[in-house]
Amino acid sequence: MEIIDSHTHLESFAARGDLTGAIDRALNAGVTRLITVGTSTEDWSAYRQMATERRGVVDYTAGLHPCAVESNWESELAALPEYWRDKSLRPVALGECGLDRFHLPKKDLARAEELIGWQKAAFREQLSLARDCGCPVVVHSRGAFDECVALIDESGVDWTKIVFHCFAEGPAEMTVLRERGGFGSFTGILTYKSAEAVREAARVQGLDRLMIETDAPYLTPVPHRGKPNEPAYVRHTAEYAAEMFGVELGELAEVTRANTKQFYGLK
Repeated sequence: MEIIDSHTHLESFAARGDLTGAIDRALNAGVTRLITVGTSTEDWSAYRQMATERRGVVDYTAGLHPCAVESNWESELAALPEYWRDKSLRPVALGECGLDRFHLPKKDLARAEELIGWQKAAFREQLSLARDCGCPVVVHSRGAFDECVALIDESGVDWTKIVFHCFAEGPAEMTVLRERGGFGSFTGILTYKSAEAVREAARVQGLDRLMIETDAPYLTPVPHRGKPNEPAYVRHTAEYAAEMFGVELGELAEVTRANTKQFYGLK
């Protein structure tokens, strides 16, 4: 059995000297491939180096997370195309990028509007780059689902190359994605008692399109909820999803692995 963690952040493990340990624990749990997702200029080159040193186990993406977007977003994104010009080891996707209204300042409306304006501009720019490169896009959407959909529609990016990671919306939003050909990827939220709407969204998407992720070190699945997340724990989400869809764990692993490899073009 081989499971892919389709979205994790390995920088957090490297920062505390536990990168090798985290990868070893994942491999021991049957998690044989990890996609570490870029969020800012501070991690893109580090992730490329990780993927170079651990080919076949670690893949990487590069993108500017909406919460990392500031007034200098244009100069930061100017460095992004270089990663696709590097033919030796290109990112497997652009992202994560998108919109995040949840973390905007609640008491400073003028600042909030300034930030969301920058986020939208940076998202448009990254969608344009992804369209030109023909690469998949990892979308971060929090409190801004309809706005993200509208900007993707406007961009002309092929919807079959779009994944809304950490899908935390409901069946209605998943229907919007399905109708366009896009995907949702599911974290440990799937295992939370309060997340019935998320589980229903996963059912609407169907097992045949399912991808799973940790988003580590965040969103730890049951039974480790409350502790820092790590790639090995995606197995718990896989076990829960297998029971939810009424299939054996091996089948769930095989289907999600095939879906992830096809979406990201993994060899």
